[in-house]
Amino acid sequence: MAEQEKTKKQASKEKKRYYRKNVDFFKLLEKIKLWPSRNGTLHGIRSIKIHGNTAEIVTHCNERFIVRNSRNSRAARWLRNKWFFGVCKGCKIPQWKLEKYSATYLTQHYGSGL
Repeated sequence: MAEQEKTKKQASKEKKRYYRKNVDFFKLLEKIKLWPSRNGTLHGIRSIKIHGNTAEIVTHCNERFIVRNSRNSRAARWLRNKWFFGVCKGCKIPQWKLEKYSATYLTQHYGSGL
């Protein structure tokens, strides 16, 4: 019982963040700074260089991805729905960042537009 009360108190203390669901994909990446790779590994983003409709993403483990600006892409859907299978050990994403990411809600009609 005491453990359940502690988890309820911690959940109530967490600040809920709301963002619009259909914002520009590159703005969402710049805000969240996380990238789900194709095999389901979550990487931390070191830098994003936007070149028109494409962007070059460099992760903390020195992986480079060239991505297109698409709201319906696999990565955009995985970020919105918080789907990932593991965290990259090379990127060393801190636990607080994962907790903040899990406490973020992406809704259709509510939240900041970034």
